[in-house]
Amino acid sequence: MASGERKFHPVKSSEQLADYIIQEGLIKLRNPHINEKDEDVLYHIALSNKSHDLKEMFQDIKFVCFGGSPTRMQKFAEYLVTELKVKIPAGQTLSNIAQGSDRYVLYKVGPVLSVSHGMGIPSLSIIFHEIVKLIYHAGCSDVIFFRIGTSGGLGLEPGSVVITDKAVDGLLRPYMELSTLGMVLQHPSNLDQEVTEELLALADPEKDGYSTSVGKTMCTLDFYEGQARLDGAFCDYNESDKMSFLSRVYSRGIRNIEMESLCFAAYCYRAGLRGRAVVCVTLLDRLKGDQITTPHEIMEEWQSRPQKLVCAYIKRKLGIE
Repeated sequence: MASGERKFHPVKSSEQLADYIIQEGLIKLRNPHINEKDEDVLYHIALSNKSHDLKEMFQDIKFVCFGGSPTRMQKFAEYLVTELKVKIPAGQTLSNIAQGSDRYVLYKVGPVLSVSHGMGIPSLSIIFHEIVKLIYHAGCSDVIFFRIGTSGGLGLEPGSVVITDKAVDGLLRPYMELSTLGMVLQHPSNLDQEVTEELLALADPEKDGYSTSVGKTMCTLDFYEGQARLDGAFCDYNESDKMSFLSRVYSRGIRNIEMESLCFAAYCYRAGLRGRAVVCVTLLDRLKGDQITTPHEIMEEWQSRPQKLVCAYIKRKLGIE
């Protein structure tokens, strides 16, 4: 093999698939090197298993909710305080636990973590590693992970909610490729169909005033060319090319496009997490345009829709009326 040439290693043999067995009970970390360290520093959220009592702080966590924007995840945490009837001690406020770092935000509301993941797969990948290690060090069990966010829709009215049943890449492949030690590993991007069905059952289009549906989500590495937009700094195709592509992926079941679901699904499955789901609102119909022009106040309400659905799921699991 020539110098610099990469090998492709799809994860598909029986031995490799054993690494994807869904865990029950306590989260088990799939990295033997972590326990050999005197200290595991979770650098991007300003915590470690030596400087903090992670069991005392986080052992009761049952749900982890990721979203792109720090402000949006702060608002979600504030919404959870009210909906879950969590009492903040007198003289205290809801605080960003990761305030020692300027990369992400991390809020704890009862048994729920609200975490920002930034934009795109690389940013999500970093925080995902550290949150999985956090819940491992804390001794958490049967934790359900959600990604709640925004997306571009396909053939849907703006403001509609899509629950992802399969995350695929820009070539419609249901796995994430990761370059490791000069090889390209392919990690399946499977989601939890039981959680997907439970979320859909909680939606009520007549009461909500908007539709909630299940569909495939295409995850791209770029906001402009990767999503067939015509309004980026570069564009080597025309309107006809764009519409042909979007119509083709729509016919293959794609109902929305974003930039994190593939990594989220692949890493959740790789970690063996029992519950994992992606819920996004659509900000526009990409079959009708590229740019988002909806007024800010309307966008704010739309962005709360996935949060309300996931919160309803959490409340039902916790038995809160």
